Amino acid sequence: MEELLYLQITSGRGPVECCRIVVLVVKELIDDATRSGVNAEVCCYNDGPSQGTWSSATVKLSGPEVDAFAEKWCGSIQWVAQSIYRPNHGRKNWFVGVSWIELPALTGMEDADEIEYETLRASGPGGQHVNKTESAVRATHIPTGISVLASDRRSQQQNKKLARERLLMKVAMLRQSNCEKRDYNNWNNHNMVQRGNPIKVFKKSMR
Repeated sequence: MEELLYLQITSGRGPVECCRIVVLVVKELIDDATRSGVNAEVCCYNDGPSQGTWSSATVKLSGPEVDAFAEKWCGSIQWVAQSIYRPNHGRKNWFVGVSWIELPALTGMEDADEIEYETLRASGPGGQHVNKTESAVRATHIPTGISVLASDRRSQQQNKKLARERLLMKVAMLRQSNCEKRDYNNWNNHNMVQRGNPIKVFKKSMR
């Protein structure tokens, strides 16, 4: 039976090095998922202070026994490397956190009158290679005004599905951040990355 869950990888509001490690850990996680027969893809991310860095990212996992796979990754991840941003910096141990994201029930989100879709021309590299069809899709959650754009896929139908998924995720995140203690705990992971007892340790370059 296929299962579905989401993992959040966060720098814990650490320095730019930790934001770089978020990107690298996501790559390692996805590679491990592929080897383990688990489908993994980045749903959304927040840019870090420099190019090639993320302050946090959310990865969707699906497939059989994803709980067991996720359990291997949840916790503090240590990355041992010399900083590529501050070559003379003495610190070589950088930490990021990986945690389960608990999504509330998306009650009402299935209603067609709550989501508005707009098709538009996808951007392209220019010249004769520009995508001249309206394959990109913008989805807007009318009650909150949250809007997302999907232009990753070639077909409009695929982009509509992707836009809807991203929109559901954003609205769910908003609901999480509002009231409940459970929701606070999910986002408070940004501030609570443990600097000890890492569940995994990588000794690789930051590049």
